[in-house]
Amino acid sequence: MTIKFDFSALRRTRWYEYALRFFFGGAVTVVAGMIAKRYGPVFGGLFLAFPAIFPASATLMEKHETEKKRRAGIIDNTRGRKAAALDARGATLGSVALGCFGLAVWWLLPRCNVGLSLLAALATWLALSLSFWRVGRIRYPK
Repeated sequence: MTIKFDFSALRRTRWYEYALRFFFGGAVTVVAGMIAKRYGPVFGGLFLAFPAIFPASATLMEKHETEKKRRAGIIDNTRGRKAAALDARGATLGSVALGCFGLAVWWLLPRCNVGLSLLAALATWLALSLSFWRVGRIRYPK
């Protein structure tokens, strides 16, 4: 799989889809803030690793893929569901890596200076993200 930017997708996205993503992102952030207020910032901060716009993105991705197939004359919903499932898998692994970034900062900050803590946490996130991506490429070749 080649990673690339598809700027044409910006033209295909409707204004209400951006609004929906904005709403879900804000809602997830508010829930994380409420959890932090109730159980403390350490626990609440872990919930910020949740991909905030994922619920809206997954449903919109499924809808776009299904519509694309329908325009081509194919009545099949499986491609849309598979695309959303693949996106969910990536979001899950990204959340795990981001959660490990947060844990690394939480553990290192009292022991090291801020710059070194952030650098080590960034290295942790990068190593995990690349490892997850690499393992996924080996396990699921195209």
